[in-house]
Amino acid sequence: MSKRNAQGGGSIRQRKDGTWEARYTTGRDPGTGKQVQKSMYGKTQKEVRQKSALATVEIDEGTYIESSKLSIGAWLDIWLHEYVEPAVKPSTRHSYTRICGYYIKPKLGAIKLTALSTHTIQKFYNDLLKGTDTKAGLSAKTVKGVHGVLHKALSQAIKLGYLRTNPSESCTLPRLTKKEIKPLDEGQIADFIKAIQNHEYETIYTLTLFTGMRQSEVLGLRWECVDFEKGVLIVNAQLLRDYNKGGGYFMSTVKNDKMRTISPAPYVMAMLQQQKQKQSEMRRHAADAWADTDLVFTNELGQHLKHVTVYKNYKRIVTAMGLSTARFHDLRHSYAVAAIRSGDDIKTVQENLGHHTAAFTLDVYGHVTEQMKRESANRMELFIKGVKGM
Repeated sequence: MSKRNAQGGGSIRQRKDGTWEARYTTGRDPGTGKQVQKSMYGKTQKEVRQKSALATVEIDEGTYIESSKLSIGAWLDIWLHEYVEPAVKPSTRHSYTRICGYYIKPKLGAIKLTALSTHTIQKFYNDLLKGTDTKAGLSAKTVKGVHGVLHKALSQAIKLGYLRTNPSESCTLPRLTKKEIKPLDEGQIADFIKAIQNHEYETIYTLTLFTGMRQSEVLGLRWECVDFEKGVLIVNAQLLRDYNKGGGYFMSTVKNDKMRTISPAPYVMAMLQQQKQKQSEMRRHAADAWADTDLVFTNELGQHLKHVTVYKNYKRIVTAMGLSTARFHDLRHSYAVAAIRSGDDIKTVQENLGHHTAAFTLDVYGHVTEQMKRESANRMELFIKGVKGM
């Protein structure tokens, strides 16, 4: 074997175990000036010769990428710690970490980064969608979320030279089916208001129903964001749960980082005044044990409420009303539909809900405006018949 090879040059030899090895030069170490040599192996001389020739061409063209020994699991850990954690808000980091740990690493983690193929990823997505005998399949939305995280991680690997192309790029993703929203109608809203009277969480449910705030936003609302003089609420934070093992609750910015100011009905603001008085009484009883979180909704010691506790109480109420399928999020939908039907324009509803665009709001609640158009046409029809004496 030559002592000094030109960049890309190399030699081929047969090893004692019968396999073949091709040695080639990728360049020189910038610190020592010594040649950097790599090896590739194969079952036949022809196989390693072809691999060596391809590597030589890529080195000459400047497109050569050294094969990474990293596994998918190891790379995801690096990516999350070095590239995700410093750049995104805590809620996004928790979401990415959960998707990597719960879905991607158990199935793809042991595969070598450079050996990951489109077909392997496609099968992974399909299996997630179908589920197994012991676990139900994921929704198309969740599978797309898994794809989004994996695609981002592999794209970063390309930027660092670990990969030449992104094998997830050509995967076929499941088609999203639009879920039918099921808001409460006027009669159900009236029954719900009666059902929650004097309930421990009456103000929480009322605030959600008549402002459209998300559950995490309501539970993360702080008194500093309640302006009784102006009659407005500033929605700029949410209380989220870390679903990773051993994780607790944490405060984060609102979804889309879209801080907003809403003006609830005086009825709602009056209930918040009562909540403040109720909490002052709880603080007095708790004395030094009180946790000064500034949260509007707390337990007897000033600590935050748990999402699951508020949700289970809600489910008991609506189930007793004969609405066992009603979700907590349907209170938000109920507000939006009621606001549109009462005459609020889409832009106002969008801003109150904290949607990114009015187009998104229209997409979700477009059926309501279509129904209103038909009702308007019917009213006009009756008017025409009236003036024509028909």
